[in-house]
Amino acid sequence: MSDQGVEVRPLDAERFWRRLRDAIGRAVVGGDEALRLLAIALIADGHALVEDVPGTGKTTLARAFAQALGLTYARVQGTPDLLPGDVTGSSVYEAGAFRFVPGPIFTNVLLVDEINRATPRTQSALLEAMQERQASIDGESRPLPDPFLVLATENPIELEGTFALPEAQLDRFLVRVSMGYPTEDGELRIASLYRDGVVPIDRVPTVASAVEIVGLRRAASEVRVTDEVARYIVALVRATRRRGDLRLGASPRASVALYRAAQAGALLNGRGFVLPDDVAGLAPFVLPHRILLDVDRELRGGTADGVIAELVGSTPIPVSEAG
Repeated sequence: MSDQGVEVRPLDAERFWRRLRDAIGRAVVGGDEALRLLAIALIADGHALVEDVPGTGKTTLARAFAQALGLTYARVQGTPDLLPGDVTGSSVYEAGAFRFVPGPIFTNVLLVDEINRATPRTQSALLEAMQERQASIDGESRPLPDPFLVLATENPIELEGTFALPEAQLDRFLVRVSMGYPTEDGELRIASLYRDGVVPIDRVPTVASAVEIVGLRRAASEVRVTDEVARYIVALVRATRRRGDLRLGASPRASVALYRAAQAGALLNGRGFVLPDDVAGLAPFVLPHRILLDVDRELRGGTADGVIAELVGSTPIPVSEAG
């Protein structure tokens, strides 16, 4: 496989998105928005955090996503006794020599179920992998496969026996995603997928490859962002630092994340330039998990999502769009 990928144009990216959506639609019902955010995270070379209750299809979506893209997939269950070596791998002594046994992290798509049940020590090992694209084992740094996407899940209801993710790790997730419950018709379709005894994942064809993903990433980095749109991105992020009801505003890394996500989103829409609407549409998925409300605002029923919605509604949109 060439590290250079293939040349991808905006219209090619739009066709890629349609193929991916249709393929995964054979196993996942009503997950178009979550799927699009996963695609944006992958193309922008980021990671995704899924906050949802059990049974909404998170694992199925992750497996179908990897299968449709021709990528390798592994799953780790977060538990209090999960050790860093259980994720990264370790060396074993046999036949008079040490042999390295790779852990599940050496894959393209890593699903970490209930990441907040893993101890801070194990979360630290994941943080290095997410940021540096490498894992340190026995004093040696080993590169991870390319592309590499961490899809971590949290259950927002059950908090007993969990370890809160530190802000530094939350900041490494490009987007926060929620599957949500399906509609009644959607739930009937889900039930019918299992009617003939065939596992829905088996219906998902491979419609792309790792080489194409590398090409999409390069194409996304070349999507044009005008000065006006860039200022709009920065204005949204900086506005979080002026809010009196926030203990912590978004960092400059949030500006970079929103910039890259907007480029990837525009590319999947078949455009070679970012519109303010791309930025406004992605801000609710890129920014809320990077801010902290003060206690008084929380007690009065405020949410991070609500704050970002207010800022998107009040921040002036630049007039010049395409440039």
